[in-house]
Amino acid sequence: MSGSSQRGSTVVGAPSAALSLTWLGHATVLLELDGVTAITDPILRNRVAHLRRVAAPVTAPADVDLVLISHAHRDHLDVPSLRRLPRSAVVVAPRGLERMLGRLGFTNVAGVVAGDKLDVAGTTVETTDADHTPGRGIGKGGPEPVGYLIGNRATAYFAGDTDLTPKLGGLHGRIDVALLPVSGWGPRLPAGHLTPLAAARLLRLIGPRVAVPVHWGTLRPLYRRRPYPSDVEAPHRFAQLAESLAPEVDVRILQPGESFTLE
Repeated sequence: MSGSSQRGSTVVGAPSAALSLTWLGHATVLLELDGVTAITDPILRNRVAHLRRVAAPVTAPADVDLVLISHAHRDHLDVPSLRRLPRSAVVVAPRGLERMLGRLGFTNVAGVVAGDKLDVAGTTVETTDADHTPGRGIGKGGPEPVGYLIGNRATAYFAGDTDLTPKLGGLHGRIDVALLPVSGWGPRLPAGHLTPLAAARLLRLIGPRVAVPVHWGTLRPLYRRRPYPSDVEAPHRFAQLAESLAPEVDVRILQPGESFTLE
């Protein structure tokens, strides 16, 4: 049922778990599938640049096999957070970030562009297009952002940051769980991001079984005491729009730290 919110583990379908995920806040999701533990865009501390964490604190997971980084913006590639992860993990990131990640002590780093397909850590990782400004800091050039389709028995699509683009239509029917950004950390979203409406339209384009809205309600500028209404309302607005535009998709709204299991 679209728009449902479930605390703890949610079960759909038949007897053995194919994919489990825990949303840790912002774009950070812990995924367990194909016997692999993966983490996306890890933000594992209480402050990133001028942003502070307003969701519950998160503990760095002890066992991670695979790290997926979508792009180099500081709220997605946070060096202090990466230092909290095991250096034995395979790191997949946009091409051009290999040297930076190697300096952090990661010895198995794969630089990718959209369209690459890798067999890593016991699962399959396919990179997807992402319509988002590259760069880090004030620079606008640099490694091109990507999204990821991960999994064999069951698949999860992690969009990273992207605008709505028809290039993602090739994913239709291939996704079990889609992790879609629906907000940000400010009062409005610039180009290169999914609004709740754009995210709902993307559901119609890619046709996942389940969608989990992320990238909302976690970070806030230091100068801002109260949440932005648009940020708080974003996942619920997304669920309402999805009910109309993609009623066949099961939307699950999680809070940071909550989990979902697809059977």
